[in-house]
Amino acid sequence: MGIYLLIALLGTICGFFSGLLGIGGGIIMAPLLLYVPPLLGFEPLSMHTVAGLTIVQGLVACISGVIVHKRFNSVSGRLAGWMGITIFIAALIGGAGSEYASPHVLLLIFGMLALLAAILMFKPRKQEKKTQDVSELSFSLWRAVSAAGSVGVLGGMVGQGGSFILIPLMTSFVHIPTRIAIGSNLAIVLLSTTAGFIGKAVTGQIEWLLAVPIVLTVIPATQIGGILSHKVPVVKLRKILGVLIAAAAVRILISAFWG
Repeated sequence: MGIYLLIALLGTICGFFSGLLGIGGGIIMAPLLLYVPPLLGFEPLSMHTVAGLTIVQGLVACISGVIVHKRFNSVSGRLAGWMGITIFIAALIGGAGSEYASPHVLLLIFGMLALLAAILMFKPRKQEKKTQDVSELSFSLWRAVSAAGSVGVLGGMVGQGGSFILIPLMTSFVHIPTRIAIGSNLAIVLLSTTAGFIGKAVTGQIEWLLAVPIVLTVIPATQIGGILSHKVPVVKLRKILGVLIAAAAVRILISAFWG
């Protein structure tokens, strides 16, 4: 029973940050599942189990997050459609081509890209309007597609989702307001997460009993995080995202140098 309560707590934490920051949550959930149970005296979860539970968390968080951010009119269907389909196809291409490149070099490049993304989140920007009407959103299609494509190819080659890099690219390169970038990113990630979930589900890679507390806690936690996201000043949201992305970048770079 103890491990179920612990997983429920971890799901609550991860779901909250998913809704708050508009990320799938894998960069938070996977380390928590790997390292927290042994610290508290539980049997370590295998990487196989962690991967299955993380994809469940990501799928539920994306669906719940899209719903709450859509209520606040912060999800652009057009932006999510173009970038979601692009990153999905690009990740397939990257995954297929990964055998032709050095994984350590690719991880190094990916880590540097994540570090650059973190820096972009701390870069001073013009004051954004408190509310942005998503129906009036205009953006450069080639910028949106090229951002999603580059992250998708590289992420597919190194086995990383990379969606957390999209928000800085959307705000700094595609010039999307932060709140719309956060809401739309969950919709973008939903497509690839659904594909990953189906793949793991049909091949028996998900521990369904352990997934139950994740589903039960992630849904309300993501809703709370999403509501709070629209009350927290944009500057603070960008700083929190920057710290989180920087931590992910360090983790990736450590993997690149020390495996």
